[in-house]
Amino acid sequence: MRFRSRHDPRPSEITPLAIYQQRRQLLQAGLAGAALGAAGLSSTARAQPAPPVGQALPGKPNPAFTALDRPTSRRDITTYNNFYEFGTDKDDPVRHAGKMIVRPWTVSIEGEVLKPREFDIDDLLRLAPMEERVYRLRCVEAWSMVIPWVGYSLSHLLQAVQPTGNAKYVRFETAMQPQAMPGLRTRVIAWPYLEGLRLDEAMHPLTLLAFGLYGEVLPNQNGAPLRLVVPWKYGFKSGKSLVRIRLTEQPPVTSWMRSAPSEYGFYANVNPEVDHPRWSQATERRIGEDGFFTPPRRTLMFNGYADQVASLYQGMDLRANY
Repeated sequence: MRFRSRHDPRPSEITPLAIYQQRRQLLQAGLAGAALGAAGLSSTARAQPAPPVGQALPGKPNPAFTALDRPTSRRDITTYNNFYEFGTDKDDPVRHAGKMIVRPWTVSIEGEVLKPREFDIDDLLRLAPMEERVYRLRCVEAWSMVIPWVGYSLSHLLQAVQPTGNAKYVRFETAMQPQAMPGLRTRVIAWPYLEGLRLDEAMHPLTLLAFGLYGEVLPNQNGAPLRLVVPWKYGFKSGKSLVRIRLTEQPPVTSWMRSAPSEYGFYANVNPEVDHPRWSQATERRIGEDGFFTPPRRTLMFNGYADQVASLYQGMDLRANY
């Protein structure tokens, strides 16, 4: 499903410039790379399908982490996505992600921790009580959604592996499945996708390890079987389909920092006073609500979570630390 309004950026602006310039390469690679196969996956992994669509995953509502905004419809949330491993158009993920294998699945926690461990997805599902949290999510492309996630604070997982005194940052790495992800056959970024947070950001109660939405397991196109959700940052910080988490002493170089450093910094906090080099961040449109004649809504500092997170950045220049 596509949403168009007079407030939309031009096609050349809705993704980073490097992606826009390589759309023809994506189409060519999709034809030339059809025979790449399932490199890197075991026969066991290929044999096990994803959980059924719509499988229940309830969470106890947590009123302390609930936006007052009306949730975006499940249809809009699951059909209008950025997930460049599947393609750069908004409907590419829902068209291609069904081929991704999400069982079996493990996540390695390593680096500056006292108890490094590889967790099976079922272990992670049992690690802490599931909660339903309704969070705003804003994309750097100036659109937003309100999503009822199911999961628990990432801090539960990090505490389980006991960060050392040297741990200052957390690096996130996402899955690569060439047979399911046509976007991997392009040079949009250097794969795999990497993201990072400061340790205090990662330990903040708002930072969510999400396993579901709308009371059901995450659809593949939304980052199954588990993803990060950092609601006060732009959406690209919330890495999908995580396979490795590494605690480090030095700040990690993230994928978008490497690909477009003038456009995407390490922090990526929602700051309406700092424009993207190619468009304004002062306003946004809410998918499913804001139509052609609806005036753009004002973007809120830290995406509306300033009361909870502004203290993390006290004394920092948020223009220099974008």
